[in-house]
Amino acid sequence: MNVIHVITGLSIGGAERALYNLLQGGLTENFDNYVISLSSIGTIGALIESLGVPVIALDMPVGKLTLTGVIKLHRTIHKLQPDLIQGWMYHGNLAATFSRFLISNKTALVWNVRQSLYQIENEKWLTQLVIRATRFLSKSPDTILYNSHLSRQQHEQFGFYANNGQVIPNGIDLERFCFSDIERQRVRAELDIQPDVLIVGHVARLHPMKDHPLFLNSAIDLGLRHNNVHFMLIGRDVTFDNKNLEKQISTTLTNRFHLLGERGDVAALMSSMDIFCQSSWSEAFPNVLGEAVSAKLPCVATDVGDSALILGDCGVIVKPRDKIALTAGIESLLILSANERQLFGERARKRIKENYALGAI
Repeated sequence: MNVIHVITGLSIGGAERALYNLLQGGLTENFDNYVISLSSIGTIGALIESLGVPVIALDMPVGKLTLTGVIKLHRTIHKLQPDLIQGWMYHGNLAATFSRFLISNKTALVWNVRQSLYQIENEKWLTQLVIRATRFLSKSPDTILYNSHLSRQQHEQFGFYANNGQVIPNGIDLERFCFSDIERQRVRAELDIQPDVLIVGHVARLHPMKDHPLFLNSAIDLGLRHNNVHFMLIGRDVTFDNKNLEKQISTTLTNRFHLLGERGDVAALMSSMDIFCQSSWSEAFPNVLGEAVSAKLPCVATDVGDSALILGDCGVIVKPRDKIALTAGIESLLILSANERQLFGERARKRIKENYALGAI
């Protein structure tokens, strides 16, 4: 059975990583998979190729169609004759619908919606057009997959067809995201952080909805009150080279902030942390939160998407865009003993194992 995944792009991101996780987690055992990226191969595309899954890059600019790209898509679809075409994200879903039109209505079509929809006005104007177009076409797919219950609810309220909707949450790789004392020591030695220092971690690409300013403001307040706390931020463009980020950090605290940018060893970096924080004002199913919980980290998360469902009673949920609430939430975990945080983390990992293990997903 030939399955084609059509995705907007393959740079590092939640949807891209979720596709890779599924392919390496067992999907390739039952199906012949092919991945079509509307843009470039990117970092995740190279990882997918290492699994033996062919990746075809159409090399179109992000959010734009080109004649060359459309011709290449047409040729690829006719050559592979897929039994199922699965779109990933709005642009990928639209392209997947067009792809099935090129070949046959007998080919199964699945959409994969990977984000929440609090307000369409928050999206770029071109993305708004694509969302409205997919709403109009939402009876076309045999199934619309959502990775969170809130995402399904929001999209159906917006007008997406409801009778073909289904929720499948993201799967977490429990073997990859697990605590390692060896990695904890290695990372802390690399960053020259002493064993008794507490590290509050944050993993997200630089994007307004991730609300880095909120986290930084809370971190500065906490840093002024707790001398033994450092803050580790990981994600694309999250470096001291970014002057907008740098100027938000007090010069007296600079040596306690570690802005590491995009890294391929996030699982190891999580082992070096003591607490994890998600500060977003918009999410669907935040992969990184599930991964942090799987790594036995006590977590504080804003109440967006399915974050509260992921954590259950195994974490701290606070209102988004509320610095006082976020600061208090992080501090409530900082003042716990090391043993209390460890028990907290172990209980949380058990919850992930029972509900979101990659194999089951």
